[in-house]
Amino acid sequence: MDDSLIFKAVANTRILRPPKQRLATFGITNIDYYLLTTPSYPVEDGDASSPRETVIREGKVIVQQPRIVTPYYLSRLEGFSDEAKRYFSLLVDRYGSQAPGLMYAYKNESKGLNIVPGELHTVAQNINQQLDRDKIELSTIIEGEDILWDVSLLKFIYDLTRHSLQGNLSDLGSRGRLGVGADGVPSDARFHIEELFSKALRDEADPKDLKDELERWELFNEYQDRFFALFKKK
Repeated sequence: MDDSLIFKAVANTRILRPPKQRLATFGITNIDYYLLTTPSYPVEDGDASSPRETVIREGKVIVQQPRIVTPYYLSRLEGFSDEAKRYFSLLVDRYGSQAPGLMYAYKNESKGLNIVPGELHTVAQNINQQLDRDKIELSTIIEGEDILWDVSLLKFIYDLTRHSLQGNLSDLGSRGRLGVGADGVPSDARFHIEELFSKALRDEADPKDLKDELERWELFNEYQDRFFALFKKK
């Protein structure tokens, strides 16, 4: 696909109703979205009898709790191509293996698609009024491109993350999570590991996830006694 079409989709994306809160620092954020587009199928010019229609795509963007990571940690994540791993290696060379950064993880859950009569901004206004009546704050209405609607959704996610970044960093700093230990492990990673231990003990998390996290930070030897003790208590 021509990159110019992607840039056009980004340029034509409008956030008609932004969420009334930024991304949570210490928890998962769920944002219901209504992504509105004008249908891509052709309408004959001058055909005043053709009714205006709007496509509504509904879904939920789930944003995991942001976490402090380092280039070294990223280089040990699975599911990336050799080229992506090479990029992580370049980050290590450029910034050092222990340079901290903030990582966000996203998931999109689609709820469905409807085509309704009415001009796009009239439909948006009706949805907006309904959300106000229902007092739903973590919802958004996005105007996007019909064919590249997911590009418009990503543009929204990017802007929301950028808007939330400083607040998230300030929150993490106030709880002493921005530091990096002499072993190259961020304080926030230690907090996250303790949370995984607590959840595994309550059967709310898979111990394998805990083991994977310990290995990514090369901390399994340090925590292995506590890890195996989890199974003795069950």
